[in-house]
Amino acid sequence: MTNHTSTSRPENPAETTDVFTAVSEQPKHGFFNRLYTGTGAIDVIGKRRMWYLIPAAIILISLGSIIFRGFNFGIDFEGGSRIQFPAAGASTSEVENVYRSAIGTDPVSVQTVGSGGNATILIRSEALDKDQVDKLNNALFTEFQPKGKDGNPSRAAISASDVSETWGSQITRKALIALAVFLVLVVIYIAIRFETHMAIAALAALIFDVAVTAGVYSLVGFEVSPATVIGILTILGFSLYDSVVVFDKVEENTRGILHLSRRTYGEQANLAVNQTLMRSINTALIGILPIVALMVIAVWMLGVGTLKDLALVQLVGLLVGTYSSIFFATPLLVSIKERWGPVAKHTDRVMSRRAGAASARAGYEAERRATAATGRGYDDEPRRPREPGQAPRPGARPSGKRQKRRH
Repeated sequence: MTNHTSTSRPENPAETTDVFTAVSEQPKHGFFNRLYTGTGAIDVIGKRRMWYLIPAAIILISLGSIIFRGFNFGIDFEGGSRIQFPAAGASTSEVENVYRSAIGTDPVSVQTVGSGGNATILIRSEALDKDQVDKLNNALFTEFQPKGKDGNPSRAAISASDVSETWGSQITRKALIALAVFLVLVVIYIAIRFETHMAIAALAALIFDVAVTAGVYSLVGFEVSPATVIGILTILGFSLYDSVVVFDKVEENTRGILHLSRRTYGEQANLAVNQTLMRSINTALIGILPIVALMVIAVWMLGVGTLKDLALVQLVGLLVGTYSSIFFATPLLVSIKERWGPVAKHTDRVMSRRAGAASARAGYEAERRATAATGRGYDDEPRRPREPGQAPRPGARPSGKRQKRRH
């Protein structure tokens, strides 16, 4: 009888390795192609511990700066004096020198408000008494000769006013109340629209955004003004919007995931992050462009300081909010889900199945290599006579003469 060399496997592990074959059969694309198409260019969930380290470091730096450096509060919060007069060609550096010579200290800020013939110089300083105000007014009038409404030089063109810190404290208290109400409404909405775990993750991302933005202001010494407080409240809306977009895709991808065994909740969430990644980047870019334009026009061309504060806080908050919605909120959601509950059990079941599949595949590969080393196929082993009633082994060729067909 002629030996027949066959490559059929004694056991077919294809059914247990469908996860590996499905992954290996996917076409390979470049990083930017996968980033644009949202097919998993960045492993956000699988490497979430690394992504956690970045926010943790930023939070520590921010808190350290807030604790040890504090904030540079404007006169609206600490109180002070405000002096304003027509610019008449005066530069901010010249005004600073006059103020320094008259008072002996540096002003808090000197800026040009408006442009052309309507431009004025605005001086913000610590609280000045009447004698200091008179001395400064005389020095400014002598140096710049500001003109009144009639076009003649006039001391009345220089106006001085005091700013009470009570107004700033009222603004702060109302801002904190608005922030608390906003966070409560956010938690309620997301808990109803999605689920409680998503509300917790979104709330943590919002707290992260506020803490980092405040830390940046403390670290670089930006002046905290009422416009800064308003800007912080506005960036919370963007951060919430971006988180809701990602969570909506996560909910869509993970619907019915507990009844499947090919992918885990974390893998589907990672796919959702990649599918919305370009949308988040594009939204952030669209939001940054008008902010940059606002800074260029308002600060460099018009010299409006309040708009500068508003633009700075929005720029910082926009960048931080984009990061937190992608690399912090969703990974935190997956970590909470996989800590306990049905998602944790489902993840353990999928990973156990994959471990068994990997073990079966490794065993098959080892047996295949060992068989190939002997130089014969699987069917080249010595055949043993089959006991009566014993079932033929899988893949065995029929032996003996072919039976005649009965008519």
